[in-house]
Amino acid sequence: MCSKLVFSVNVLFFAAAAATVQAAEPRHFSFAYDQPHTTAYGIAADTFAGKLQELSKGTMIIDQFPGAQLGQEPQVLQKLRTGDVDFAITSTANSATVQPESGVFSIHFVFRSEGHLKKALADPAVVAAFKEMMNSKVEGARTLALGTMGFRDIYSKREIHRLDDLKNLKVRVQATATEDTMFPAYGAQTIHMPFGDVYTSLQTGVVEAAENGVNVYQMNKHYEVAPIMSLTEHEANNNVIWVSDKVWNSLTDEQKRWVQAAADEVGHTMPERALGLEHESMARLEKMGVKFVKDVDKSGFVREAEPLQDRLAQQLGPGAVKILQSVRNVQ
Repeated sequence: MCSKLVFSVNVLFFAAAAATVQAAEPRHFSFAYDQPHTTAYGIAADTFAGKLQELSKGTMIIDQFPGAQLGQEPQVLQKLRTGDVDFAITSTANSATVQPESGVFSIHFVFRSEGHLKKALADPAVVAAFKEMMNSKVEGARTLALGTMGFRDIYSKREIHRLDDLKNLKVRVQATATEDTMFPAYGAQTIHMPFGDVYTSLQTGVVEAAENGVNVYQMNKHYEVAPIMSLTEHEANNNVIWVSDKVWNSLTDEQKRWVQAAADEVGHTMPERALGLEHESMARLEKMGVKFVKDVDKSGFVREAEPLQDRLAQQLGPGAVKILQSVRNVQ
């Protein structure tokens, strides 16, 4: 009788121990982005993964899928909403494919300088307004934090010194209502295509110019087919951290706090580090012979853009109007 009791106790002990080990097994999550790991997207993913692993004591692990392994941004956004991707970082411009008001951050010449850009994205009113605008309307996924890769500039085989230099130029732009309004106002012809097709299209002449950040331009080797970058700084290259509803709804309240804290860490640290990366990339590219037009006369661009800013925000919706005003209020 005694031996049977001991055996039963041992069985219960080992079963409990096994359950504890099983409960402590780390849970893995996918984190998708369409740029190389060596860009600011990699900085964001590393920061998020490191902070989440720290807070969860190793029970929540991020598996990164850079370089569009899980699709270009529009596809990743759809996979988030169906629960086939757990976390992602995308541009706010491409986020407009699921919530058009996100295109407010694509309105040109809203951010006055790198300093203003950093302050605006750290401003609680701006962040709160963006998250409310997105999370109240997007189904299947939610936004956690904002980040930036700096400003977008135009690159081509020709120099852009002033507005007239853009006339009739075929420019690949992101597929947003703001881009399709702004660039034609400058006299350019807009062309939409997945980011992965830009290199070949520049090479073959399907497009004559494209626009993006300096580090993205470097890491994707677009300088090989478009060796001149003109620093128009027309638009902020802003980003958003996403989580699928499938994952979010499966988390405990404590786990949700860890996830949000990890995303907040990206929001706090990414802008400064990303802007540093932009400066480093420019220095490297200049040593390689890439030409940067640093004296772009922006006055003509600004003259065309400013009357469109409020009109575009109103067309996008009340959330966009609120965000535009909040950004302008940041000093």
